[in-house]
Amino acid sequence: MNIKKLGFDKWFLDRIDASKSDNYEISRVTAVNKDSFQIMKDAKQVFAEVTGKILFNADSPKDFPTVGDWVYARFYDNDTFAVIHEVIPRKSLLKRKTAGRKNEYQLIAANIDTAFIIQSFGSDYNLRRLERYLVIVNEGNISPVVLLSKSDLAPEHERNRKLDDIKILMPNIEIIEFSNISLYGINKIKDILIPGKTYCLLGSSGSGKTTLLNNLSNDYVFETNEVREKDGKGRHTTTRRQLIHLENDAVIIDTPGMRELGNIDVSTGINETFKEIVRLSEQCLYNNCTHTNENGCAILQALQDKVISQERYQNFVKMNKETAYNEMSYFEKRKKDKNFGKLCKSIIKNKQKRK
Repeated sequence: MNIKKLGFDKWFLDRIDASKSDNYEISRVTAVNKDSFQIMKDAKQVFAEVTGKILFNADSPKDFPTVGDWVYARFYDNDTFAVIHEVIPRKSLLKRKTAGRKNEYQLIAANIDTAFIIQSFGSDYNLRRLERYLVIVNEGNISPVVLLSKSDLAPEHERNRKLDDIKILMPNIEIIEFSNISLYGINKIKDILIPGKTYCLLGSSGSGKTTLLNNLSNDYVFETNEVREKDGKGRHTTTRRQLIHLENDAVIIDTPGMRELGNIDVSTGINETFKEIVRLSEQCLYNNCTHTNENGCAILQALQDKVISQERYQNFVKMNKETAYNEMSYFEKRKKDKNFGKLCKSIIKNKQKRK
């Protein structure tokens, strides 16, 4: 398969090391397992591992390949096994804090042009969670599109109210209603899919991502579960991130539903998502205003005047505190790990000298 059909465009071509492209093949990561990868070779999925050099030199998860990455690789045994030697520079990166207490990055996908953030009109609808998704998408330098699923399960007045809620907060974002049952809105989504561009599906478990992927691919090959009649919720079926090449040569990455959307190193994403609050902060009396209890705080005044909602303000403050704490913990851990790494390398060198 021509790598251009998998999204290899001029942006990547301009960043290719000519000496490496002569010695290695360029391939795209299509799936990530616990300790291995799958990469594409002539329309075939090939099992792959990274070199020992990558394992030894990696300082963080960002140094490892993720789904959507372009890599330099060598293929062996009649193209049934490959070794990844290096990750080609990324155009964009979608990441979050790992679930639980551990302060570390988890890479979701790389080199995405547009992210489809999916929420249903049912009980899955949550503006605060939508803001969290927008933060990581904006941080990753990715264009967001909001998809509202299960339009057939909500009355028109309820759909209009929820659409208005989103438009008030995000007036410039594209929103598409759709139904996987009646197929309403599916063609609008297909119209967005441009050959050679990469898209990803983000959303909670049961929001309809996998069924949408089946509808977009015109091929019901991805496992789905029934929707519960009681609350309109589907059950989570995607168990890993995977890259799929569609018939029109667009590329789409399916992701499992994420229970947690913790923030780490997302200050740019927060500022982009909460633009109107950030603009207000520039009018605060004090440069170091925390926007919580100071006199002369323009944000608190706007809150009192009901220019911004209490819920949006609280989410803005909460996410700023969260990312500041997580970043501090992360860099403290990195410092300890770096010192430990230096100690290990020093011990190895001393052992080698004795030999």
